[in-house]
Amino acid sequence: MSRRCELTGVGPMVGHSVSHSNIKTKRRFLPSLRQINLQSDALNATFRLKISNAALRTLDFRGGLDAFLVKADDENLSIRARRIKKQIKDKLAEKAA
Repeated sequence: MSRRCELTGVGPMVGHSVSHSNIKTKRRFLPSLRQINLQSDALNATFRLKISNAALRTLDFRGGLDAFLVKADDENLSIRARRIKKQIKDKLAEKAA
């Protein structure tokens, strides 16, 4: 299982652990991920996604999963999130027509 946010695409970064004597050793900075159930208002369904805590705050700020996915770039989203986005767009277009 990859350590990557399904909504923002945030993944591990690399850097150095620096000791008191200034010896540098490679290390990985892993993102703070949570597996969380998210409710889609348009689809009336819940989806279990693995997202970062920063993405969770962004979801709250933008007004929920639907609003976030409609504005999100496809290149940052996972395959599952792209499918959900397509379903939401189809449902919203159906309601508009």
